[in-house]
Amino acid sequence: MKQTTILGHSALKVNRIGLGCMGMSEFYGSFDEKESINTLHKAIDLGVNFFDTADMYGWGANERLLGKAFKGRWGDLILATKFAVMRGPNGEFLGLNGKPEYIKQACDQSLKNLGVDTIGLYFMHRQDPKVEIEEIVGAMSDLVKLGKVKHIGLSEVNAETLRRAHAVHPISALQTEYSLWSREPENELFDVCKELGITFVAYSPLGRGFLTGAIKSRSDLESNDWRLTLPRFTDEAIKENLRFVEVIDQIAQSKKASKAQVALAWVLRQNEEIITIPGTRKIHRLEENLGAFNVELTKSDMAVIQESMPSATIGNRY
Repeated sequence: MKQTTILGHSALKVNRIGLGCMGMSEFYGSFDEKESINTLHKAIDLGVNFFDTADMYGWGANERLLGKAFKGRWGDLILATKFAVMRGPNGEFLGLNGKPEYIKQACDQSLKNLGVDTIGLYFMHRQDPKVEIEEIVGAMSDLVKLGKVKHIGLSEVNAETLRRAHAVHPISALQTEYSLWSREPENELFDVCKELGITFVAYSPLGRGFLTGAIKSRSDLESNDWRLTLPRFTDEAIKENLRFVEVIDQIAQSKKASKAQVALAWVLRQNEEIITIPGTRKIHRLEENLGAFNVELTKSDMAVIQESMPSATIGNRY
């Protein structure tokens, strides 16, 4: 399996299994800074060179964590961060902001948090519905001209918005949820990304951990775990959606692989340019995820998965 690709509209070679860092600071229960830093260092040692964060993760804490962990090692990696989701001093969500002046302020704060002069890939996290995409991307383009950002990307936009944005400034990457239980991008986005030379970055490729088989009931999650608020993690939804895990497990057993490895291999198999960013705080899970490169899913395997999977996922994504 091809392990690297070139980031859209760049010369940057990126490992197709990156590392999503959100859970190191918030959302998925308890976390430990020392453990996270050890995992980040191990990731680089194992060849991972694409790391994903956002200014809203831990309302800046995640960026600061990565700044601390990567000090002296920035030449070994490509870091993606994001703007647009505003949070208050106590972490409360204050809505979206895509105004040009806010984007510039957010970028400067991210640069400070990370302790760098330039951001490798800067994403619009979500589009502010009050601001046209052309204005947002225009402001992001200005950051490139100023040397504060090297490449720009968008997250969770539709095909039409992606085209409009790309007409203003080359979009290097589109980040959207994609996995065996979230397949909406197949409808149109994959084709548009291929046409425009945009790299597709799949977040939550393990279904927020569900497709690994580790979550069989709500009691498997800590009381402060954000997933408990999501429609797919109600008791009823978990019970029904475990059918996905059963199919993955059948393939995993035949391949002598883990369910996580099969789920990741399936995403990577969709085309050779997709990048995945599974998140973990633990070294052994990181190593397990990278083992997906060694799982060879044949056309027959892919057909079995396609035919055996439930026709629909119970519960919306958010």
